[in-house]
Amino acid sequence: MSTLESTRAELGLVVVYLNKAEARDKICRAIQYGSKFLSDGQPGTAQSVDKSTSLARKVFRLFKFVNDLHALISPVPKGTPLPLLLLGKSKNALLSTFLFLDQIVWLGRTGIYKDKERAELLGRISLFCWMGSSVCTSLVEVGELGRLSASIKKLEKEIGNKDKHQNEQYSAKLEKSKESSLALVKAGMDVVVAFGLLQLAPKKVTPRVTGAFGFASSLISCYQLLPSHAKSKTV
Repeated sequence: MSTLESTRAELGLVVVYLNKAEARDKICRAIQYGSKFLSDGQPGTAQSVDKSTSLARKVFRLFKFVNDLHALISPVPKGTPLPLLLLGKSKNALLSTFLFLDQIVWLGRTGIYKDKERAELLGRISLFCWMGSSVCTSLVEVGELGRLSASIKKLEKEIGNKDKHQNEQYSAKLEKSKESSLALVKAGMDVVVAFGLLQLAPKKVTPRVTGAFGFASSLISCYQLLPSHAKSKTV
């Protein structure tokens, strides 16, 4: 493949990636929390970028609560343990509530919804819902990692002395384990970000700490949205 064709193919991947609303939202999220890290809660250009990007992101999320509402009422794969099923459905319910209430927060900040005091209260409730969904996600991923670990060990015994990585089922489970580990790290970071936004521990989780964790979490989200073959190139 020539250099021009290779460049065209790479740019094509970038175009496809940026055409995803979710990808643009996560890029804006990285800008938002990067600005929060730089401002450390102090007035200035960085704080203005943080606030304006935060407001702009809410437009990306309009009616997005329907996605998790649909996941909430959808059947789960057979064989899913009851605790993981309940945690997964709780995550969907909490995330859907967060995204729905976030729309009212947006209406309040744009001046369409006049009751600012109630909008701020709903904003805090929505953040608690987001924190709760992140905790549920963490627990789900811990459970999935436990199941995958047991399954991988069983496969290793079955494969014996053969090359494990030549086994498609083994490779698939290993890849799934890596994805769950990354999702667990991201969910843990999001819990810290929620703590910071809610100011539950303002002396420890400062705006700079919140920004750092939010920025790192956003980069993970951007990576997770990459096509699988593009991810393999980054490893």
